[in-house]
Amino acid sequence: MPIVAQSSTETDWVSRFADEVIADSERRAPGKPVVVASGLSPSGPIHLGNLREVMTPHLVADEIRRRGYEVRHLISWDDYDRYRKVPAGVEGVDDSWGEYIGKPLTSVPAPAGSAYPDWAAHFKAAMVDALAELGVEYDGISQTEQYTTGVYREQILHAMRNRAKIDAILDQYRTKKAPAKPQKSQKPVEEAELEAAEGSGAAAEDDGSGGTAGYFPYKPYCGQCGKDLTTVTSYDDDTTELAYVCTACGFGETVRLSEFNRGKLVWKVDWPMRWAYEGVIFEPSGVDHSSPGSSFVVGGQIVREIFDGVQPIGPMYAFVGISGMAKMSSSRGGVPTPADALKIMEAPLLRWLYARRRPNQSFKIAFDQEIQRLYDEWDKLESKVADGSVLPADAAAYSRAARTAAGELPRTPRPLPYRTLASVVDITAGAEEQTLRILSELDPANPLNSLDEARPRLDRAENWITTQVPADQRTLVREEPDTELLGSLDDQGRESLRLLMEGLDTHWSLDGLTTLVYGVPKVMAGLEPDAKPTPELKVAQRTFFALLYRLLVSRETGPRLPTLLLAVGADRVRKLLGA
Repeated sequence: MPIVAQSSTETDWVSRFADEVIADSERRAPGKPVVVASGLSPSGPIHLGNLREVMTPHLVADEIRRRGYEVRHLISWDDYDRYRKVPAGVEGVDDSWGEYIGKPLTSVPAPAGSAYPDWAAHFKAAMVDALAELGVEYDGISQTEQYTTGVYREQILHAMRNRAKIDAILDQYRTKKAPAKPQKSQKPVEEAELEAAEGSGAAAEDDGSGGTAGYFPYKPYCGQCGKDLTTVTSYDDDTTELAYVCTACGFGETVRLSEFNRGKLVWKVDWPMRWAYEGVIFEPSGVDHSSPGSSFVVGGQIVREIFDGVQPIGPMYAFVGISGMAKMSSSRGGVPTPADALKIMEAPLLRWLYARRRPNQSFKIAFDQEIQRLYDEWDKLESKVADGSVLPADAAAYSRAARTAAGELPRTPRPLPYRTLASVVDITAGAEEQTLRILSELDPANPLNSLDEARPRLDRAENWITTQVPADQRTLVREEPDTELLGSLDDQGRESLRLLMEGLDTHWSLDGLTTLVYGVPKVMAGLEPDAKPTPELKVAQRTFFALLYRLLVSRETGPRLPTLLLAVGADRVRKLLGA
């Protein structure tokens, strides 16, 4: 028995949409599963902007499941869409793939060397794995299977009978201007994201108009070359005989649409048809779908007037930006994919980035140093949840990130600070024995006994260091002391190094070394080690830190000094500091 949907006192957006969806579902289809939907086109790498298409309904569906309702989250794989262009920079693909433009994605060969049978399957596979890791429960629907097995036959025939009405609806929007394109003042990666979103096909999709024989909302794939560069020349409603010619190869034929399964409805008719066929209650869409004449706007009228259905609740979602993307191995030529993000961050953190922002709020996913701050923020949130000081909306976002209705997502048993793990694997180059020694010394009272206790977060931090941090920013500890620099120090510089080395043994833990490195400049200024910092003292601390970095790693910056000292080891620190 479903739990009664309450008017939630929580302030998070997921609860508010869940209330609305449950109420709408009970009005439209009482007693039936609540249906939410997403659509993904495996036309190339499915990127982190596309993931919002899935995470928005997933989070709403998961909240509804938590309340005891049965939910179906449909993901339509739009693998029967036409292959539009050869994406730049995809491994195993060259200009020769241009010969397949116009064919269904499932009829295009996969990139050379792929283990998958076709283009769509190749790019779908990585997303399927990522969604499993993210805990997204869904029912996948291949549009190739739906169309080629005749599932939509009655809907296609109905649309063809009502083609004049559809044409009249579309004609209301054909003269409306699209919104102006943004100025090219954005950062390059944000432009790439924006272009990827605009290229999703909705706003610019062929709506079936332009033929000399009239309007037809159906597009056959050619029986000879397999492309959709076809023009319908006639159609008989009584016999369902449809004639077409192919402008690519010149082939033409007459078929019975009541038996023919090699074609599809044009997108602006296909989408509302599916809303009605599946009984979709909730499906978000990107900003390109919300402009005048775009698919969602036109679809609302078509689903009501042609298919006797109801337009779903459809919030617009904003773009997802990327902060500091380096050259990515699996998404060359495009923006990063969910698989790329999951190599450097745990699934709960990635879920949290989507859960904590309303769909119409844009946000960035960090591939640069910002990821360390995001992890600090996540760990702070987790501690607030544990001690009960968390705000309700933040608690809701955390809960949605850390678990689903099916249970907790895998987590790291000892979630050590990400920035500490990154610094350690940077310094040790991933050497496990040395990494364990350093991590076990972070907290001598509660030492780490196995690296498995720090996994998978440790592995994510190591992947970040090796794939996202440029080589010239990696940390290389000096082999020998910088005798020239040591010889140039004045009495104050030498005394500060003596005080540091004197305190190493008694402060050999992360907290102890933090106190020590910040305390030395205080003592040098005649203050107590726990004195509050002043502007002058902060300058002295920065000067002291720069000296230590130069002596240890030949640069004026680097990993946090306490972590660096632990990693280098007390004996080697003394050697490099001139003891």
